[in-house]
Amino acid sequence: METKVLVAYASTYGSTQEVAEVITARMRESGLTVDHQPMKKVKSLTGCGAIVLGAPLYLGQWHKDALNFLAQHREALIQRSLAIFALGPTSTDEEEWQSGRSMLEKELAKFPWLTPIVVEMFGGKYNPAKLNIPHKLIASLPASPLHGMPASDVRDWAAIRAWADNLSTQLQSTIVTCKEEMR
Repeated sequence: METKVLVAYASTYGSTQEVAEVITARMRESGLTVDHQPMKKVKSLTGCGAIVLGAPLYLGQWHKDALNFLAQHREALIQRSLAIFALGPTSTDEEEWQSGRSMLEKELAKFPWLTPIVVEMFGGKYNPAKLNIPHKLIASLPASPLHGMPASDVRDWAAIRAWADNLSTQLQSTIVTCKEEMR
């Protein structure tokens, strides 16, 4: 019986990892057996009854590790409950949120076989002082959407915890149904 939940994340600067850690902790508090690790370190989904994937949207694209993970684990993901979250907008501007949702939908549409039980987008974090060299170069261009953008953190921790709690309830009922079917 596969009853473990895997929270797999991709994170360039650590923000998505922090969200994945909070989601993992909340799910454990609800009684689920949960593991979490970076997507690129996941070799197999054996033993996992449900998967939670989290990755940031950055410059109009979902993190490449998330796209690679979906392609690599297609067969296993088809057979399991899957939830997805993305970190995106770094402001509270509604247009930026709509654009982020559209970007995520576009990225997920590349995988027509994908049937997540829930997809959620949370606000992100941006710290220009921590950018790597390629991202600093992009941010320095006057035409870049990052040019002159101030540091921000619009992650809503209450919403993240509530989402994790609701997801835990959904997954517990899935696991119970699975156990009953195996009797």
